Amino acid sequence: MFSYLKVPPTTYVLHYSGGKVKRQGAGLSYFYFAPSAEIVLVPLTSTDVPFVFNEVTADFQDATIQGELTYRITDAKRVAEVLDYSVDSRQKYRSEDPTKLGDRLVNSAQILARSFTQKRPLAEVLISSDLLVAETLAGLQQSSTVEMLGIEVLALSILSIKPTPEMSKALQADARESLLRRADEAIYTRRNAAVEQERKIKENELNTEIAVQLKQRQVRETQMAAEIAVEEQRATLVDHKVENERKEAEARAHGLRSMIEPLKGVDWKTLLAAGGGGDAKLNIALAFRELAENASKIGELNVSPDLLNSLMKKA
Repeated sequence: MFSYLKVPPTTYVLHYSGGKVKRQGAGLSYFYFAPSAEIVLVPLTSTDVPFVFNEVTADFQDATIQGELTYRITDAKRVAEVLDYSVDSRQKYRSEDPTKLGDRLVNSAQILARSFTQKRPLAEVLISSDLLVAETLAGLQQSSTVEMLGIEVLALSILSIKPTPEMSKALQADARESLLRRADEAIYTRRNAAVEQERKIKENELNTEIAVQLKQRQVRETQMAAEIAVEEQRATLVDHKVENERKEAEARAHGLRSMIEPLKGVDWKTLLAAGGGGDAKLNIALAFRELAENASKIGELNVSPDLLNSLMKKA
């Protein structure tokens, strides 16, 4: 009628007798009177609970969320008051409550995940696993249900968030189209950049050519201005020279007029005689001219050969 109980340190024992706790603790080993004893064994180890559930997103699309929840019991007495962890003489649980604890936690996690997915479209939910984990884990740790059961949620991991196969194909097609558009846009951007760069190069070349032409024009204008200045100076010099020559000519003419003015009424013969006789040939020619002019007054004039020869020799 007596039985022996021995449990590992990871199991908490609650020994009831007459409706009262007679002995409790982790890792106990002792003999007990089986007919009057009620043994409750609560595991203290961490437990991993996998889960898979479907939710609907804000754009009315189905999403399958797969993950794993890790928890451990921190208050064995409290959980034993809510769930039946009693064992039989073979230390087998008498009810299925120990297996339902994980289900309760999964249900709480699903409620929190549903609140997350219903606020977001499918495309956003698919890439928000980290945010889903953070919000769901925080919600579980603050849950009154978890606190009531004396449980500590250690971790929550989301292994996958998947759409339906049809929607997955549609999203993949849309992603491919988006990537192709981005590739086309990148090519277009590169081409535009190349065209813009070429335009800038051409513009710079044109600006450089314009600058060179302007510089050459300035040089030519400077040269032309210099040549015009030289020509103007030369024209001024010529004008001064012509003016000086004119004044010199006028001065010489004035001098000659001053010299000739007193001789206006004097006979040319007198002037010639005053000049000292001049040229012999000229004098002989003038003499014969006088003779010719006064031929009417001369009755007869004889010129001997000797006189003519003598005159010719003198000439």
